Amino acid sequence: MNSLLSRAVELQHAAHTLMYLGMDGEPLYSDDFCRQNKDVLLKSDSLFAAKSSDIEEEANLCLALLMGYNATIYNYGDKEQKKQEILVRACDVLERLPDSLLKVRLLTYCYGETYEEALLQSARKIVDGWGQTSLTSEQIEAVEELRNIEENPYPWEYVDE
Repeated sequence: MNSLLSRAVELQHAAHTLMYLGMDGEPLYSDDFCRQNKDVLLKSDSLFAAKSSDIEEEANLCLALLMGYNATIYNYGDKEQKKQEILVRACDVLERLPDSLLKVRLLTYCYGETYEEALLQSARKIVDGWGQTSLTSEQIEAVEELRNIEENPYPWEYVDE
């Protein structure tokens, strides 16, 4: 089955793998790194024009595309424009998406692109509602990802020379 949702989840997994490549202590080989970058970019480009009328499927698609374009080093000159179009779609989705792990993840990636405080506050509000006693591994990962983006706003940091 090659449904839109399964393709979006596959892209999310591939982008996540690429983003954390080498973080497990295993050697990082340039040919593998380049191959995975190309694979993620091709998957992102193949899904870019896709849209869904199902709110959760569309949210997963927006998340996958943001993850994919963020993970890749390649750019054919249109990556920033594509990310802006995805952000517009994601804003529409976020207004209609119920509070959930998916919403926190999408808020996190949108915040990582825009650094709009309202997105961060929305994600924090949902996370605070989870409590800290029985978080799933996916929730823990989402919280760590949110914290990482919040604490490392590299595009907005200026280095004094």
